[in-house]
Amino acid sequence: MTTTAVRGSGRSYQVCRRCVMDTSDTHISFDETGLCEYCQHFDTTIAPNWQHGGDPARQLPELVRKIKKVGQRARYDCVIGVSGGLDSSYAAYVAVKKLGLRPLLYHVDAGWNTAHAVRNIASLVDGLGLDLVTDVINWSEMQDLQLAFFKAQVPDLDMPQDVAFFSSLYRYARRNDINFVVTGTNFLTECCREPEEWGAYPGIDRGLVRDIHRKFGHRKLRTFPIADVLEYRILYHYIYRIRRVDILNFIPYSKLQAEQELAENLGWQPFLHKHHESRFTRFFEDYWLREKFGYDKRKAHFSSLIMTGEMTREDAVKRLESPELDEQTMAGEFSFIAAKLGIAENDLRQLFSGPNGTVRSFRNKHMLISAGWNLLRRVGLERRLLR
Repeated sequence: MTTTAVRGSGRSYQVCRRCVMDTSDTHISFDETGLCEYCQHFDTTIAPNWQHGGDPARQLPELVRKIKKVGQRARYDCVIGVSGGLDSSYAAYVAVKKLGLRPLLYHVDAGWNTAHAVRNIASLVDGLGLDLVTDVINWSEMQDLQLAFFKAQVPDLDMPQDVAFFSSLYRYARRNDINFVVTGTNFLTECCREPEEWGAYPGIDRGLVRDIHRKFGHRKLRTFPIADVLEYRILYHYIYRIRRVDILNFIPYSKLQAEQELAENLGWQPFLHKHHESRFTRFFEDYWLREKFGYDKRKAHFSSLIMTGEMTREDAVKRLESPELDEQTMAGEFSFIAAKLGIAENDLRQLFSGPNGTVRSFRNKHMLISAGWNLLRRVGLERRLLR
């Protein structure tokens, strides 16, 4: 456990004795027994307060009644953003089949959907008898913003997609007077939040996005949706009265069981790994982030499943021995991504070889956002560890 140096950290290598989080998170700490701070935080803060079918789940019937009452005269009583992935798909299934809600499905097409994801979304629409609204992001703006992030040499390459998904969904809910946004966010598969240095910036920061685009972009972002963190936390919550409901935290939720239910009842098919519904995210997480920066997000994903009893540590260690996609497949993806972004493959490889940067080099609201997270944690509205 102390034989290998960690890239750029000056620390000896160490991995948690329970999960697979390690010193590739350069700020991670361990107790005297070798248990990492993520596992300690799960034991002390998340597990005792988790609404995973325990006593707090008694809040669910009242919450469902409120959603139905507020939306009783509307066509839809809530909206659910769907990607075709497991968590959002199962949230939609639970909302309809187990809670009797009348959701509208909402999908944001940022130009990177896999055919697999499209089929899964269609299975939800057909199998649950729901309406679907799709917001197709202006591709020239999306392409230009993503290229700007590549040129900025930051590990937060998925930020443009995340900003578009979240901002478009909440903008639609506000414009159409939908008061409840049901999400697939959950502790079971996401209790171990990726550290910020791995490209997990803690909120939508309009200033950061626009500063990177101002320095490296070329097209004006005339239609690209950006709901700044202040707009979301204040306007949407207190003025527009839009409430987020992480429905999967209120019910017994098993990853394998959910995949089986969706497959048997809707014809939905699972992915090889989390976030593979987006071809860009699959490439970014499985190749670019790991090979260029040395960060493997699977460690956080698998650690969440280990902590919640959905995966054994032995299986996680074995999976981590090799990438999710083979070398030949990834080489083809490299060519595809370059062509989709409108640049030569050699230009993309030059960006890959360039010096690594950080979003802290650009104008940002990081201190304000971090203060907000800490406040949410103190009042019990956020349980995960943010670093």
